[in-house]
Amino acid sequence: MRDVKIGLIGFGTVGRGTARVLYEQADRLKRRGGGHVLLKAVADINVESLPSHLEGITLTRDANDILDDPAIDIVVELIGGTTLARTYILKAIENGKHVVTANKALLSQHGTEIFVLAAEKNVEIGFEASVGGGIPIIKSLKEGLVANRIDSIIGILNGTANYILSKMSDYGLLFSEALQEAQDKGYAEADPGYDIEGIDTAHKLVILMSMAYGMKMDLADVTCEGISRLEPIDIDYAKEMGYRLKLLAISHNYGDHVEARVHPTLVPKEHMLASINGTYNGVCFSGDMVGNILLYGHGAGMMATGSAVVADIIDISRNIMSGFINRVPSLSYLPEYIKDRQISPMANLRCPFYIRFSTLDKTKVLSRIAGILGDNGISIESVIQKGSETEDSVPIVMSTYEASEESVNKALAEIDSLDITTDKAVKIRILVEKHE
Repeated sequence: MRDVKIGLIGFGTVGRGTARVLYEQADRLKRRGGGHVLLKAVADINVESLPSHLEGITLTRDANDILDDPAIDIVVELIGGTTLARTYILKAIENGKHVVTANKALLSQHGTEIFVLAAEKNVEIGFEASVGGGIPIIKSLKEGLVANRIDSIIGILNGTANYILSKMSDYGLLFSEALQEAQDKGYAEADPGYDIEGIDTAHKLVILMSMAYGMKMDLADVTCEGISRLEPIDIDYAKEMGYRLKLLAISHNYGDHVEARVHPTLVPKEHMLASINGTYNGVCFSGDMVGNILLYGHGAGMMATGSAVVADIIDISRNIMSGFINRVPSLSYLPEYIKDRQISPMANLRCPFYIRFSTLDKTKVLSRIAGILGDNGISIESVIQKGSETEDSVPIVMSTYEASEESVNKALAEIDSLDITTDKAVKIRILVEKHE
């Protein structure tokens, strides 16, 4: 068995974790992989020296030293972003090198280009670490669930957002307080926009849908709403009604069309995802053969993500040594079977809703609101009306039976314009699992 040589571009948190896994697990990886997997070179413009246990490994500031080295079999891209990373990955593929990446933003925006070129050049792309950190989500879709039609994907895919919502739910913190705590603990970036506005989650949903349904996807296909406008009062009412508030990635497969959405969602407390708290991730797949399965664990972190990167390295190394490149298609489906699929317009979504109105403390307020909802075909399941929110305002909280997004938006616009309302209504969708 020959050695398989690795070139690592990017020696930040995940890069260091990957190198550490390769070093500390070297004997185990040899026993499981069938040969030596050797880190040959590291490229990073901000690193002056490598740790002592990596003595003998080349350190360079120029990624091209790795990309142009004929001895390197696998290029591991861990710099992030969608500009230089794209350039490096495409050059690696052109040079006949296999690629491992954790770059969900790049794959969600330029995945088609990358996977098509890889197929033409007969090289492999490993991207387990792009979704769910150390959780083997990609492997499960690519191989473990290959006999299933995937009917739905429902997941908590961002640990930062989940940590913030957990703190708001369990300790009554304001969003700003929970975010600050997450930043203090290193769970949130100084600029947390991608995490709290759902963009990071949307990147991951694009990748999962591409694999689950064998379809071409783009980030623009996903309707995305974040958590920055949520308030503790809504979390408290939700708990009283039997729900936990989560930022979910949701897709349902209806055959000729699919849903693609990321937004705050009320999850019934008995649902598998309701108890996933803190920085943990979890994703529930529903397959027509297996039913519902839950994958759960650390969605980020140096060693968890490094573990996923190394799993891809070993997979590709086995294929190199056995001479069976692309034995398993990168996106689970063979390239010729990956097709366009219609994305359901958000206006067509049907689900139950939680709605909180802020109104004047007057008679007939409830009947006026109920009348407008009824005129738009929206049936009320329950109503909670308590004391004043402020001296000039009282909250009325409702849950509805299943209704269309379009009808609810139309009704709320009309209600918000009434002289009895003191603020815009708050609308949160309630999770319902549905299959064809």
